[in-house]
Amino acid sequence: MTRKSEMKRITKETEIALILNLDGERNIDINTGIGFFDHMLNLMAFHAGFDMELNCCGDLYVDGHHLVEDTGIVFGKAFKEALGDKIGINRYSNMYTPMDEALSMVSIDISGRSFLHFNVPLKREKIGDFETELLEEFFRAFSFNAEITLHLNLIYGVNEHHITESVFKGLGRALKEASKLDKEGSLPSTKGIL
Repeated sequence: MTRKSEMKRITKETEIALILNLDGERNIDINTGIGFFDHMLNLMAFHAGFDMELNCCGDLYVDGHHLVEDTGIVFGKAFKEALGDKIGINRYSNMYTPMDEALSMVSIDISGRSFLHFNVPLKREKIGDFETELLEEFFRAFSFNAEITLHLNLIYGVNEHHITESVFKGLGRALKEASKLDKEGSLPSTKGIL
């Protein structure tokens, strides 16, 4: 079974194309036009063990909002599609991820129910060319389109690059664990549906 998805989204504001393989070999090529965002998505895909080819263009002359949110939408839909019927997945994952002085916790339930709890306070307006308020927008778009429950909590940290890196690495690790196939091959739900 190949757990792959190819997804495109074209609007008047952005054009996003994504090829995602959940059981990949870390073949990653990401180009969003926002350097820091590329860096974070590369880290996430690497720690998830995904193959990920992502090409984006959009109205960055306005700001990064449309492109970052639409990337989250496409990634969420692609992740959901690649999971298929969800038979045999672990479903849950909790990851504590340190990055130097920063520590975050990412908890996931691939539940079929969209929810985001975001507790990652940042003070800077930008990290490199990335507007920090877009961090929550990306995770909301991803979780709602993937139809997962996602809790992101900063335990502590000072350097906001490190904080953000901890969260993206943690997301990758959590996605890997929650989407991993177990040996039983059953649907992990008493309801019989996810």
